[in-house]
Amino acid sequence: MIDLHCHSTFSDGSLTPEQLIGEAAKIGLSALALTDHDTTAGLPRFLAAAAGGLVRAVPGVELSVDCSSGVMHMLGYWMDVANPELVRQMEWIRDGRTMRNRAMLEKLNALGFAMTWDEVQSFAGEDVVGRPHFAQVMLQKGYAKDKNEAFDKWLGDGKPGYADRPRLTAEVAVALIRQAGGVAVLAHPFSLRIGKDAMASLFIELAATGLAGVECYYSEHSADLTKDYLEMAKKANLVPTGGSDFHGEVSPGISLGSGFGGLNVPDEVLAQLEARRG
Repeated sequence: MIDLHCHSTFSDGSLTPEQLIGEAAKIGLSALALTDHDTTAGLPRFLAAAAGGLVRAVPGVELSVDCSSGVMHMLGYWMDVANPELVRQMEWIRDGRTMRNRAMLEKLNALGFAMTWDEVQSFAGEDVVGRPHFAQVMLQKGYAKDKNEAFDKWLGDGKPGYADRPRLTAEVAVALIRQAGGVAVLAHPFSLRIGKDAMASLFIELAATGLAGVECYYSEHSADLTKDYLEMAKKANLVPTGGSDFHGEVSPGISLGSGFGGLNVPDEVLAQLEARRG
């Protein structure tokens, strides 16, 4: 069993890269990919922790992508993290994230939520501050009973505490990943909130730009959705990948490898995806 989507303390996860490898070994995963949001800073520690062990560490990243409906994220694997254009674009993304976070803090303060930047930063671990960290402060202070309530009422798109930020287009994200020697995969397609026909067309369009795969196996995909995405991926000649999107304590109930309990990403997916490198 493999898991090609998880997060560490370098973005919005609660486990360090070393702890992720330890957990993967404990549950018997043969491979695990670290795909932190808009940063590759945790990869050296992740790869070092797996060296010589039974778990194959796959270096990755999850990039936020602009779209007209829902939420789109692009996963990249095996990229050269020193690629100059990749470094430049990711700095641009992180700078935009910082400006967005400051704007969100101002909005939340104006709404009557007493929180400081230091409090939000304290939940962010080593690197990127994101909306889940604002949610954690809100939970700690009793402003929301859980993460879902914090997002549904205040932090989600279009909600009173939300502020937008710059994102790459899907085509640019795919090209950036490929230019850095990696392979690009569309993450959790259900989050786009579009119909089957539109989704099938999107798979074909992105495949033409160099997309290598699509995350068909995912914690929040129903059996019917998984079946639909597998059929669409086959028609578009895309590798059907998968992962739990594990965050640890930030997303209770989702376990590494198995998601909500029924996730099982086939081992052969990794070899199929790697064959698309270069």
